[in-house]
Amino acid sequence: MRLTFTIQRFNPEVDSTPYPQEVRLDVGRGTTVLDALIRIKNECDGSLALRYSCRSAICGSCAMTINGSEKLACRTSLRKELERHGHIAVAPLRNLPVIKDLVVDMASFWKKIRDVHPWLASKARPSHEDVPAQMKAQDHGHPQFHNVDACIMCGACVAACTVHEVSKGFVGPAALAKADRFLSDPRESNASIRARLSALQDEDGMWDCTRCNFCVEVCPKDVKPMEAIVRLRRASLERGLTMAGGARHILGFTELVEQHGRLNEAIMPLKVVGFAPRRLRDILPLAINMLLKGKIPNPFGHALPGLSHLHALIQRVRRATPPG
Repeated sequence: MRLTFTIQRFNPEVDSTPYPQEVRLDVGRGTTVLDALIRIKNECDGSLALRYSCRSAICGSCAMTINGSEKLACRTSLRKELERHGHIAVAPLRNLPVIKDLVVDMASFWKKIRDVHPWLASKARPSHEDVPAQMKAQDHGHPQFHNVDACIMCGACVAACTVHEVSKGFVGPAALAKADRFLSDPRESNASIRARLSALQDEDGMWDCTRCNFCVEVCPKDVKPMEAIVRLRRASLERGLTMAGGARHILGFTELVEQHGRLNEAIMPLKVVGFAPRRLRDILPLAINMLLKGKIPNPFGHALPGLSHLHALIQRVRRATPPG
């Protein structure tokens, strides 16, 4: 079967903008995108730059954008891509600087991983008597990592992240998933856990995630980074770290629903910004637009029916949820 591949080419040293190059190649059944790219480099154009190593979906080196989605080229079937999209288009990972063609600069990615301190930070090494217990915790505690330790650092989730697209300072789903892995480690001290969570409260931290779920969709190892971010947020609230705007939003939302049976959109912004004069001034135009659009409920309106049933349901959930 003879296929046409559309490959995005770009050499910053000579090109002003990226451009598409079409290459025709005879391929057999069972060929992967990486197999085809290696053949194109060896047989058609030796100047093509791409990155790969293990060819077994372990190293993550060959992550790239294939037909508009972040994938590992070594595990992406040409036949399936052709059946689904009708063509084969290959480009480098998005949201990362291109070194050449399909090779991107991962320096910013690795910096964000280092920024979350991806190592154990217990106060002291376990004593000789504690070693068996530590080993037991390690053996039986693996499931509580929720598969985040399966991450191969391919960068696909960062390339697909809509927040990283508009804010390059965002720590990113891969780094946050790594932070969650150490949060779940029984050898990590409580003080270290709180320090980790505190460091992620600021701008570009865990609360900036919009929960678009794209990181989960593209992850080749089913790490589910967004779920790790949700666990980080829950752990922060459990430890009283509630000053970030995202935390205030969650608490304000649940408080209003519990009190009124529905969301009061007029009060919700106040729950997030508090009563700081400058921040109140910033949301004043929002309040005016909400009033004009009828988004402010009548303060003298009747209570919603069935509110007592909602209170009973909330109390039942709280009793069933284990503390901390």
